[in-house]
Amino acid sequence: MAIFEFKLPDLGEGVMEGELVKWHVKEGDSVKEDQVLAEVMTDKATVTVPAPKAGRVVKTHGKEGDMAKVHQLLVTLEVEGDVPVQAGGHGAATASEAPTPVAAAPASGGNGAGAPVSATKVLATPVTRRMAREHGLDLAAIAGTGPQGRVTKADVVAALEGGQKNVVAAPAAQQARPAAPAVSSGAADERIPLRGLRKKIAEKMVRSKFTAPHFAFVEEVDATELVALRARLNAQLAAAGDNTKLNYLPFIIKATVAALKKFPHLNANFDEAAQELVVRGEYNIGMAAATPDGLTVAVVKNADRLTLAELARETARLGAAARDRKLKMEELTGGTFTISSLGQSGGLFATPIINHPEVGILGVHRLKKRPAVVGDQVVVRDMMNLSLSCDHRVIDGSVAADFTYEIIKYLEKPDLLFLAMA
Repeated sequence: MAIFEFKLPDLGEGVMEGELVKWHVKEGDSVKEDQVLAEVMTDKATVTVPAPKAGRVVKTHGKEGDMAKVHQLLVTLEVEGDVPVQAGGHGAATASEAPTPVAAAPASGGNGAGAPVSATKVLATPVTRRMAREHGLDLAAIAGTGPQGRVTKADVVAALEGGQKNVVAAPAAQQARPAAPAVSSGAADERIPLRGLRKKIAEKMVRSKFTAPHFAFVEEVDATELVALRARLNAQLAAAGDNTKLNYLPFIIKATVAALKKFPHLNANFDEAAQELVVRGEYNIGMAAATPDGLTVAVVKNADRLTLAELARETARLGAAARDRKLKMEELTGGTFTISSLGQSGGLFATPIINHPEVGILGVHRLKKRPAVVGDQVVVRDMMNLSLSCDHRVIDGSVAADFTYEIIKYLEKPDLLFLAMA
C-alpha cells in the first residue's frame, strides 16, 4: 500500500481557486477510479473532481464553504501499487453546472511575481485574486469599491495605473462600505449558508447590478401569426416523421440574432479593465434556465448558423443538461447576449439583470390571449411582452428601443425570419 496526496487539479481557463461546495466522500470511504470526490465552484462553473485511482480516503482537506487553490492538497488516499503521477491531464475536473456565466478569463500572463501574503480576509473573486497575484499586489492594501468593500478588477487596474505595488488609497467617495449589521434570529428560525451555485449567483447579480447602470425598455408583441406558423411547422415535422417539437424559443433566438446583426453593439461584452466595448463576431446566445440549484445560463453557440429545428433540439438538450448538472465548461462560457424566458410563468413583464459582462438581456414574458385593437376593431389576439435591460454606459435608450422593435418585427411577421436566414 502507498500513500498518495492528491492535489486539486487545474480547473481550466486560468482559474486558480474555487469554493469547496460539497464533499462526496468522507474519511475511511473506499473509492473507485474516476469516482467523484468533491464539487468545486469557480467563477465559471461547478466542477466535479474525480479520484485519480481506486483506494481508501485517509483524510479530506478543507471544509465545505472553504476556498481551495489549484495544486493545494485536497485528499490523502491509500492506494495499492505504485503511487499515481498527478499530471495536468489526469484527474482533471469536469464541469457540471454554473451560475449566469462570465467571460472567459484571459490566459495567465503577467510577470509571474507572487503577491505579498496577507493575513487579512479580503473579499474578491478568484479572477481578481489571480490578477493581483500576477502583478505582485497585496489585495489587503487595495481599497475595495465593491459591495461590502469587495475588491474588484477595476480596483486592481486602478492600483496598477497608479504605479503602487503595496498601498492604494481610494478617494473618499470610494471608501469601502461598512460591513452589514448582523441579523439576529429566533429559536424557530433556520439559517441556510449561502454556498455553491446560489452564492455564485448572488455574487454575479451584485457585481452586475452595481457595475452596470441598468435601464429597461418594455413593449408588447402581437404573436398571433407566430402562434399559427409554429402550429403549421410542428404539423409538418410530425408528418415527416420528425419528433422535434418547436416551442417559441427558437423563433425568439432567430429574431434576436437578426436584430443583433443590425445593432451589433448589443452583441458585445464590456471590458471593465480596458474600458472598451468588445463587439463579438459570433452570435452565442445564452438561455437562462431555472434548475433545482438556481439559475444557470447555457450558451447556444453560433445560433445564427442553426435552423429552427436545430435550435429546438439544441435548446432542449442544453436545458436537460442544465437540470441534470451535465453541462460542459464550453457550454457555459462565451455568451454574447442572453435571453431569459420563464414560459407561462413569465408574468406580465420584468427587468432582468444583465449577464455581466454582456451589455443586454432580453426578458420574454407570458404569451396569452387578450384584447387588442386592430384597425378600429377590438379583437382577441395572442399577445406577449418583451423587456430589454441594457448597460446605459454603452447603450442609449433610443438604440434599445429600435433593437426591441426590430425583434418585434420578426415575431409579428415571422415569415421574414426565413428571409433573414437565407
